[in-house]
Amino acid sequence: MDIELLVADLKARLKARAGCLEGDIRVAYSPLRVSPLGAHVDHQDGLVTGMTLDQAILLAFAPRHDARVCVESANFPGKVEFDLHNVPPKVNGDWGNYVRGAVLALQQHFPLHQGIDALVEGHMPIGGLSSSAAVGVAYLLALEAANALTVSPQQNIELDRFIENQYLGLRNGVLDQSIILLSDRDHLTFLDCQSRQFDKVPTAADNGHFEILVAYSGLQRSLVSTDYNTRVRECQQAARTMLQWAGDPVPAEPRLRMVPEEVWAEMGSRLPAPLDRRARHFFTECQRVRAGVKAWSAGDLETMGRLINQSGESSVYDYESGCPHLVTLYDILRECRGVYGARFSGAGFRGSCIGLANPRYREEIQETIAACYPAAHPDMAERYSVHFCRLGGAARLWNGHT
Repeated sequence: MDIELLVADLKARLKARAGCLEGDIRVAYSPLRVSPLGAHVDHQDGLVTGMTLDQAILLAFAPRHDARVCVESANFPGKVEFDLHNVPPKVNGDWGNYVRGAVLALQQHFPLHQGIDALVEGHMPIGGLSSSAAVGVAYLLALEAANALTVSPQQNIELDRFIENQYLGLRNGVLDQSIILLSDRDHLTFLDCQSRQFDKVPTAADNGHFEILVAYSGLQRSLVSTDYNTRVRECQQAARTMLQWAGDPVPAEPRLRMVPEEVWAEMGSRLPAPLDRRARHFFTECQRVRAGVKAWSAGDLETMGRLINQSGESSVYDYESGCPHLVTLYDILRECRGVYGARFSGAGFRGSCIGLANPRYREEIQETIAACYPAAHPDMAERYSVHFCRLGGAARLWNGHT
């Protein structure tokens, strides 16, 4: 469905549900993101790449004349209502946590007086595309607009991190929010998570020669514990051990980026399992990011694809993420003609695999997945889906342009 039609439809539904004046309704456009290289290293201050898709979380909203926040979701049941001055605590698994967290994040720095009526909707399967970060950003943009606040993208990155790190307790880094808020259309964003410096790298490749493949596994919930925070602790322990061996100061919260690459090259193999594999993934992934930025800027999609495949392999065997369904998808895609490279989008415990694909092979790619994936996982035969996306821009209030 055309984005303009989606926006108009969402605004009409909010008007009907909340009785808002049509002229008061605006829409926050917060795109989904993929990270072709830079898997699982942002929480260790590593090097990452990312790009937004032409698929987004849309949030239609209108300012209220009181301090009430009233939000409905087109994708999840129930209605979230509360007062700006009496924000309820989080409820595990509740989609309303993100708007509550957004209010609390903003109140750390800004006064909020006006609530909102809002309706939020997404059209892509969730899982690995950072829909959680995207919806958090959408709520921030809406609340800021309703309260006439001027907030920079860099500030919103930190505010969205508050939602996920502090309010929800997920120990992730800055990748998701940064890509969603900083990306330009038809560019690869290269981010140093330690310095926060970023570069928007145009591709020398003809955009007609690639698109982003999203192969949704059908898994909405993880079949196993994701162990995300456990992986963070393992990376920190690997960093702590190597810093101690090198005789360097060890901070309270060590990161692998604090370890010089030559120290890892000398000492990394001495680390006990599984710390050796976690460190190997971090350092080789950062190497792949540097090489990938060069390949992208040169328009070398073949090299970029090989690096993405290597990233996927390291995620499976060194970082030890993923589940059987996603590993199957990854194996299918990396052998599929027309797919330059593939890997999990996210940790691979649910959600999707992504690929850099040649549009000429779109039908063949769909047919190959249809022949192989349901045969391996009949439980997902009616639930999986395949999507082909173009690159998008940054999160913003909708002005009629993608």
